[in-house]
Amino acid sequence: MIASSALPDDVVVDLQHLTRVFGENRALDNVSLRVRRGVVFGLVGANGAGKTTLIRHVLGLLRAQRGTVRVFDRDPVADPVGVLSRVGYLSEENDLPGWMRVHELIRYTQAFYPTWDAEYAEELRRTFQLDLAAKVKHLSKGQKARAGLLVALAYRPELLVLDEPSSGLDPIVRRDILGAIVRTIADEGRTVLFSSHLLDEVERVSDCVAMLHRGRLVFAGELDEVKQTYYRLTLRFDGPRDAPPLVEGVLNWQGTGREWTAIGQGRPGELEMAVGATGGEVVERRPLSLDEIFLAQVGGG
Repeated sequence: MIASSALPDDVVVDLQHLTRVFGENRALDNVSLRVRRGVVFGLVGANGAGKTTLIRHVLGLLRAQRGTVRVFDRDPVADPVGVLSRVGYLSEENDLPGWMRVHELIRYTQAFYPTWDAEYAEELRRTFQLDLAAKVKHLSKGQKARAGLLVALAYRPELLVLDEPSSGLDPIVRRDILGAIVRTIADEGRTVLFSSHLLDEVERVSDCVAMLHRGRLVFAGELDEVKQTYYRLTLRFDGPRDAPPLVEGVLNWQGTGREWTAIGQGRPGELEMAVGATGGEVVERRPLSLDEIFLAQVGGG
């Protein structure tokens, strides 16, 4: 008798209480996260936050020390073929065999994937302006990123995993990569897990977002819902203050005298009522970008 799956059909990646320690460094600390089918899921955090460690667990390159990892409701360590045959991957390092020519790289990769779409691969090659005769080691960093993305996309994987794919690349190459991501999810049912420290790019293409800080999950959810819970309030008080009031939900304050600005987190209206009780009048309210939310949570000011 085969046990039925405990995961909903639309869950592609499921991490529960995932913990990973390297020596004295707790790279992941009790992280629980779900990535659902058909979305671009942005994973953000500073260098060393745990993003790459999380992705390595998803790919089955690391075994969970504590907690569970399921990808397509499979253990990627116990069943690497069942998982990786459905996953496309591109990292910042993008270690492609330098001795191969582009046409050899394409032919070599195609042999591993029965779902390879040769017409789509050629379309990507032309879009990325890759010379079939060029050796990989002679390609620029941007061209190598394009070549890596081509072989990661051409077999139309159900899950595309991108780990800092546009780090160090010029804006034109980043635009091409982001365009390919959008094209990928345009195909019904495909999913992208996208790790980056370039928060404006994550904000531009992501449906959902999660933030890691020192191995811990700060928040996770739909991007629009996350952004609705963070905002900036400008307050004016009747008289000058030496310090801002203590208000629950305020992540940090800036200002002097009668006018202060609060970066707050919470449901709309709750923070306004709380600061109003301290004698402050709200004179301006505006939402925050993902970059501002990140700074408020981990930047300290």
